[in-house]
Amino acid sequence: MAVLSIDTSAAVAAAVVREDGARLASAVVPEQRRHAELLAPMVADLLLEASITPADLTAVVGGTGPAPFTGLRVGLVTARTTALALGIPVLGVPSLDAVAAQAVADLGLLPDAEVLVATDARRRQVYWARYSVLSTAAAYGVPDLRRTDGFDVAAAADLRTDGATVVGQGAALYPDALRAPEDGPQTPDPVLLARIALARRAAGVEQPTEPLYLRRPDVQVPAPRKRAVPAENP
Repeated sequence: MAVLSIDTSAAVAAAVVREDGARLASAVVPEQRRHAELLAPMVADLLLEASITPADLTAVVGGTGPAPFTGLRVGLVTARTTALALGIPVLGVPSLDAVAAQAVADLGLLPDAEVLVATDARRRQVYWARYSVLSTAAAYGVPDLRRTDGFDVAAAADLRTDGATVVGQGAALYPDALRAPEDGPQTPDPVLLARIALARRAAGVEQPTEPLYLRRPDVQVPAPRKRAVPAENP
């Protein structure tokens, strides 16, 4: 039995993971425009690579962002509809949680270290959250983190790092404002996203799938046109 993991907050990413957390197949495409076009074939290919069928899945994990509206919506709708069609649970994990957890492993961070994750929010802004490392090895091999601030959106120049290790795509986009290690993670790893969901499910933690948009979508319905000439009195 296995778990399917999907995240479209910063790239098109998916993975198939055994229920013990072992990776069976995964893929990440650094694409922020063609989510709907790429995701379904990616999932089909991963199931084939993992030698399983949809009937073998016991849960679907969806990254909940924060992220721009359109891309995030594609991943979460796919996760929800897949789970609904198969009659299995859907588990939501904030995408920034996975980036923070990956930073602990990639950078060898120790307990009490602080991690600031910043991802691209466009408009010269970043989505961000700050974490404290409680333990470097917990259930399913994922670190135990506590989010201490965020989720929020702000200009990169307005963020205070205060000694935290900065990681994420936003740090790479705005290096003058957010100095980060060159080898720090930038986008969520779908395998780690699945392991976080499995660890939280085992601990009985609620995992809602509500998307973290944080602001209105860039594309909006135009407001009604104002009348150029005042209406005449009857």
